[in-house]
Amino acid sequence: MQQISQQDARRIAVRAQLLDGERPDDMTQVLHHLAAVQVDGTKAVAPSADLVLWSRLGTSYSTTHLAAALAEHRVVDLRGILRPADDVTLYRAEMARWPGVGEVPAYRQRQSDWLDANDGCRRDVLRRLRSEGALSSKEIPDSCVTPWASSGWNNNKNVGMLLEFMGQRGEVAIAGHRGRDRVWNLAARVYPDVPAVPADEAARIRAERRLRSLGIARARTTETPIEPNDVGEIGTAVVVDGVRGDWRVAPEALDALGRPFEGRAALLSPLDRLVYDRARMVELFGFDYALEMYKPATERKWGYFALPILFDDRLVGKLDATTDKKRRTLRVDAVHEDERFTKTMAAAVDREIDELTSWIEREVFAR
Repeated sequence: MQQISQQDARRIAVRAQLLDGERPDDMTQVLHHLAAVQVDGTKAVAPSADLVLWSRLGTSYSTTHLAAALAEHRVVDLRGILRPADDVTLYRAEMARWPGVGEVPAYRQRQSDWLDANDGCRRDVLRRLRSEGALSSKEIPDSCVTPWASSGWNNNKNVGMLLEFMGQRGEVAIAGHRGRDRVWNLAARVYPDVPAVPADEAARIRAERRLRSLGIARARTTETPIEPNDVGEIGTAVVVDGVRGDWRVAPEALDALGRPFEGRAALLSPLDRLVYDRARMVELFGFDYALEMYKPATERKWGYFALPILFDDRLVGKLDATTDKKRRTLRVDAVHEDERFTKTMAAAVDREIDELTSWIEREVFAR
């Protein structure tokens, strides 16, 4: 089994996420390579998906590029994850057999039973979408006979939950957004007409693409909803110095270790895939971070929506910044240094902040 250093592991991860010195220049190619970009409506700085793309492409990226790709259904929103539309073929078999085969988890069986109990409302939704086109959950009357019971904020939000489960079944699809509200339509009007890849083969292809995007990942780790952080037996098994566990690396990423590594500074969304798996982030980067938007202001160390700062192959700090609507610019409240910045690091981070400021002023306030 090949042994690699933690620095090697970090460089594999940074390269795989297109955050090294070789900046890409095509949004479609970036989305295809990343395979999964999370949607989040928080606009403390900018929407997370736009931040992820800006971090790779720089100021040449415009939010209109992603908006056009979504409007033309070249990119689709699958359960809050942006994916190339052609990737729908890898999820059709899973949708067709929802809630699953064999021993189905109790929570998913409950969802399926609740959907069956409200089949009349489900049919009403399909008829309304067929005749009226794309609608938000607020525009669809609630004819559910059994309310959705939850201890969380989804309690009694019947139409929204119905659409969510119908989406998992492949009957409806997210067609866009109005503000923070999802807009739904018939799946046939949103997804490309592509045949389903058989379920087992689709799972393998998804794991291969996930590993290619992450570079390095655990074979097994804590289960996460929608988009896993592990890859099973895909890739090459490696040992990372000083870190326990079964790690897998994309073979092409191992080959790239023989090339000189060129890093750069980058400001990341807290939902960026480089840092989204917090356990991997700590093990490989030794980075202390938590998203603090849900904490009381008095308990925050780094800020409401602090952006992790990457320099070279290390995560070195956090940027506490928000868009200032009155002044129509980006307001920087603090730059937290996890390690003391050298002059070179400080200059690179300052340039990146200036680029982000220019991009925010153009993209957020110029329209």
